Amino acid sequence: MNQFFLQQHNAGELKPFSHINEFVLKRNNAIRLDSFTETCSECIRFYFVLEGKFNWVIDHKQHTLFPSDLAIVLPGKTFCAEKGYLDIGAIYWLGLNINKLDAASKKSLGKWSAITDTDFISVRKILLQSDTPVISKIPEVGSLLQSIQQELFVQELGFNTRVNHLLDELFILVTRRLTRQQISARDFPHTFLKLEETLRKNLSHHWTVEEMAALVGLGTTAFSDKVKNYTGFSPLNYLINIRISEAIRLLKKADVNVTDIALDTGFYSSQHFSTTFKKLTGYTPSQFRKNNLSKT
Repeated sequence: MNQFFLQQHNAGELKPFSHINEFVLKRNNAIRLDSFTETCSECIRFYFVLEGKFNWVIDHKQHTLFPSDLAIVLPGKTFCAEKGYLDIGAIYWLGLNINKLDAASKKSLGKWSAITDTDFISVRKILLQSDTPVISKIPEVGSLLQSIQQELFVQELGFNTRVNHLLDELFILVTRRLTRQQISARDFPHTFLKLEETLRKNLSHHWTVEEMAALVGLGTTAFSDKVKNYTGFSPLNYLINIRISEAIRLLKKADVNVTDIALDTGFYSSQHFSTTFKKLTGYTPSQFRKNNLSKT
């Protein structure tokens, strides 16, 4: 497999793909000093090791990469070789033009991607919250990159669509593996507490099960099962309980309007709030406030 170096500004193969900054297969047969010093990534980069052993520093943490390992460098993160030069070996790397992955950024990978907005929320969150930028032993990525190489150089009918599908597959594969790593590294209750913290910060939003599942990087069925096992409630009933607990806290403040409380905690109207509140507490919001204030 011959090495190649495709960059957006000088490679005809990448002209149909403005979102691909560069795509490289590098076979390094000699050490060149200062060939891999610290750099701040302007895009998201995937480095897949084909041959050799590489000692890198990613976001100021040391990592050792072996064949079939994948390193992910997010936009704005620094990376370099520990010794300042590229070790002997062979690697693929792919740079994609995604400048931001924070919550304020756009809600999709781009028009080229078929990944839905909801799934992208999950992809973004998993990439940002991953404890490590390295995935060990993921040879499937090598196969995907080899297929992308084949499509770019041969350019048979439908190669544009095929390349973009392969990029989507890369994101899905990587985030699924990161999710499994994260869940195995920490118990669900910790993840669950982080979810509840996120929900409480934006209770006025009408959360769906799909959105909540995306926040923890799970499919809706797996998420629903975990919530049911952990709380005894379905995800939506669990969310209602959070809304009511926050409403109770706000009702104890005499200067906060009941209608405002209803809307701020995610109910569609004061009537919807009152009906749900009474069903779960036995009191209307006004009755609860009156009883609570009379005790103070």
